[in-house]
Amino acid sequence: KGRKGSITQLPILTMPADDVTHPIPDLTGYITEGQIYVSRELQRRGVYPPIDVLPSLSRLMNQGIGKGRTREDHRGVADQLFAAYATGKDQRALSAIVGEEALSAVDRIYLKIADQFESEFVNQRPDEDRTIDQSLDLGWKILGELPDSELKRIKPEFIQKYRPKKAA
Repeated sequence: KGRKGSITQLPILTMPADDVTHPIPDLTGYITEGQIYVSRELQRRGVYPPIDVLPSLSRLMNQGIGKGRTREDHRGVADQLFAAYATGKDQRALSAIVGEEALSAVDRIYLKIADQFESEFVNQRPDEDRTIDQSLDLGWKILGELPDSELKRIKPEFIQKYRPKKAA
């Protein structure tokens, strides 16, 4: 604390046929502090940077977020966005089989969240400079249509304090 940090190494690996079980990416993943997966699918759809957040990870995130470092709702919003995006991707796959009209109203909200998460949260212009607070506010906006009962990963007091109030 109080000292400037630095990146000492940023290894870049390609995985043969995107196979995460190939020995090189499999063994190298254990020695890094995090991994960022780049997605061909997101790149094809014009998402920049095409980061696939579901398999990506940071082993240092918990040490750098929360009250006193970032906003107090950071952990809960991050966890809720991650879970909602994963659910939305599942609904996207399901709707490709059964059709969107077969989804429940809440499932359709999750589907919309997946689309918004990719197009508004992950997708950033090269000249865009978004702060952590702006990212958290955007996360709340994306989660906005979910009923409170679906926000299971965010403390109720943070829902009350940070969730944008719906227009009457």
